[in-house]
Amino acid sequence: MSAERPLEVIAADLGALAERPSTALSLALIGQPGSRWRIPTPAGVIDLDAFDRNVARMAARAKAAGLALRPHAKSHKCAALARRQIAAGAVGVCCAKLGEAEALSAAGIRGILITSSLAGAPSAARAAKLAGLDPDFAITVDHPDGATEIGQAAQAAGVTVRVVIDVDLGMGRTGVASVEQAVAVGAALAAQPSLKLIGVQGYGGHWQHMSGANARTAAVADGIGKLSEVASALRAQGHEITLMTGGGTGTFSADAAQGVLNEIQAGSYAFMDREYREALGSDEDGAFETSLMVQGRVISANAERWVTVDAGLKAFATDGPMPEPLGEGWAGSSYRFFGDEHGMVTRPRHRTVARGERLEFTVPHCDPTIDRYDLLHLVRGDALVDLVRVEGRGASQ
Repeated sequence: MSAERPLEVIAADLGALAERPSTALSLALIGQPGSRWRIPTPAGVIDLDAFDRNVARMAARAKAAGLALRPHAKSHKCAALARRQIAAGAVGVCCAKLGEAEALSAAGIRGILITSSLAGAPSAARAAKLAGLDPDFAITVDHPDGATEIGQAAQAAGVTVRVVIDVDLGMGRTGVASVEQAVAVGAALAAQPSLKLIGVQGYGGHWQHMSGANARTAAVADGIGKLSEVASALRAQGHEITLMTGGGTGTFSADAAQGVLNEIQAGSYAFMDREYREALGSDEDGAFETSLMVQGRVISANAERWVTVDAGLKAFATDGPMPEPLGEGWAGSSYRFFGDEHGMVTRPRHRTVARGERLEFTVPHCDPTIDRYDLLHLVRGDALVDLVRVEGRGASQ
């Protein structure tokens, strides 16, 4: 198995990370048979074959439905993975935070939409700078003051910033809460000559993990009509609304069936964490493979009923179901957190476990799990084939 890229290119992309002893060890393993099972642990691992199949499947679904796909990069914050999604047909990526967008933009990613509203003149100035680098950059706004801040920053920077009005579809987190609020934001945007209103956004985050396709379909049908109502009201005020963006992995089928959106922001489909896997089950929206794992190593096998691994609270997000041991040799075993650095795994039946043995786990929630790692190990079969930086790790400001 050969490396995905020349080793000198990988090392150059990793920058200062390549100087770490653990990273140097991984670099030396790239392309060797069996190297997947010799990397330093705990480690974030991407099964590249499964990831690419997931990316291709979602790209094909979006194309068949007549929808543009702008995957949410908050799931990975990684330019290398974003490039694979764009190469497969995505029109760009979404970012949840300004810092994420800056990190990916610096790595050459274009077509970025920031899906969370900003507050304050300094943040507005940073957004205007990004717009100067990326002609397809856009940002969401949900308040007239936000329109003023972005407009003034854009004018000062000598750029035009494309803007999308965020609409609350019942989650209550961000977005205009009524048609009247949307019209007020639209008027504030129109008063800023350096802003261009291009569309509306609606995301039902509270629908994504509903169990059962029928329940998700009913929730989307009940909630997404508000997005159409807001768009119609804005058009009646003379605004040109061309972009209708939102949706997610769990509601793709329902979003497509409603015929309201023309762009989908799904992101977790690329990884299928345990939370999504359990919610979506055998539904069409769940027909993706688990491609993200955390690999750990048995560091103590002295206890009678369990072994201790080196992957604990710092290795996984903890806002979902427990990590799940993978592999036939671990059938029937379960994981529980055993402290910051350690995990407890019940011993499998009918076989012994050796100190130093490796195993991989499904992750509870992909987004905050990946945010725990500076780099990801990309594997094909039993071989490590690439190392990529998570440029946006911790970039939440």
